[in-house]
Amino acid sequence: MYRVQTEFRDRHPLRLRRSVLTVPAVNERALAKICDLDCDAVIFDLEDSVAPEKKSEARENLKNFLEQADLDWRERIIRINAVDSVHLADDLQLIRALIPDAVLLPKVEEPASIQSVADWLAEADATESLRIWAMIETPRGVLNATTIASSGRTANGRLDTFVLGLNDLRKATGIPAEPGRRYLVPYLMQVVLAARAYGLDVIDSVSNDFRDMDAFAAECAQARSMGFDGKMLIHPSQIGPANDRFGPEPNAVAEAQHVVAQFADPRHAGLNVINVNGRMIERLHAEEAERLLGMVALIEARKESQK
Repeated sequence: MYRVQTEFRDRHPLRLRRSVLTVPAVNERALAKICDLDCDAVIFDLEDSVAPEKKSEARENLKNFLEQADLDWRERIIRINAVDSVHLADDLQLIRALIPDAVLLPKVEEPASIQSVADWLAEADATESLRIWAMIETPRGVLNATTIASSGRTANGRLDTFVLGLNDLRKATGIPAEPGRRYLVPYLMQVVLAARAYGLDVIDSVSNDFRDMDAFAAECAQARSMGFDGKMLIHPSQIGPANDRFGPEPNAVAEAQHVVAQFADPRHAGLNVINVNGRMIERLHAEEAERLLGMVALIEARKESQK
């Protein structure tokens, strides 16, 4: 038997974030469907998808929904309005009332934005488990991704996840929305690297045409290869493909089980590098394997809870 880990040295506790569905809080019909969906997390949006005159209605809708709905395993994230917005105070009061799993800050460009919300959460005596997610969606946000990520160490340790926002980044840079995202890849990798340097998860941007599943699958495959943990989604049809693409592949699971078993063998006690069938395997590979098997365990536990 291999040992399942959900805590890792350089990362926050392991969470499934393969499929992160965003839902406008003003859309009551969309809110009502969430409990029947197999997404790992839900971003309840109070920002871009809600018109200024609808902000109060969206907050009331969300309050009513979350006070009654049982979201079970689904991580609950509320995207608030910008830290300099006139809507921020009301958004934060809603956070205090609902205590979601995380608050998502839009258009983060500097560590001060993270720190200001972290300070407010501390003053509001918010539970330590309430995390901060940050949208990186502007040129300044990309350029400052490393300093923003490092702020997670000082902002009461609340910073947990980066989410890429490519629509705003495309608008600001003039890069067209073309297949393959080739001119955006350097920016994507820069944010992934910053996130990993400071133990954060990182979620890829939305794919705007939810009818083009081939393009969506290609973006998921690209994002997985670049090291993203999952993808932000705009439609329920994208959930299954995202779960499949960002989930453990059978061959990788078998390999992980083999690696963990080899390092658990008493013959290899105290070794950091071992020879397995002519292949040199380091202990760091065992740590990666344990994280993968931890993901498998979380998925299996979810399946059991749904029976």
